[in-house]
Amino acid sequence: MNQNMIRKLQKLQKEMQETQERLQMTEFEGQASGVKVIMLGSHQIVDIKLDKELLEDIEMLQDAIVAAVNNAVAVVDKTTSEEMGRFTSGMGMGF
Repeated sequence: MNQNMIRKLQKLQKEMQETQERLQMTEFEGQASGVKVIMLGSHQIVDIKLDKELLEDIEMLQDAIVAAVNNAVAVVDKTTSEEMGRFTSGMGMGF
């Protein structure tokens, strides 16, 4: 492998690492039926906001929280896959 190729691979590796670190600290939002969940790219929940009307129906509230968390996870995973996929496109590899 020549030096030019090694430098390109090292640059690509550095860009991938920086992208992963940026995504880990990015806030993503998931929503469902009056519940908003704010989650970091690391899947850590940092905030939950509830509509007051949901406090009267505990079962609906529980279902909405689960749905909002699942929505936030899906947003994180989709965004991460898209961002990291640009590094592997054309290489025959996927995330």
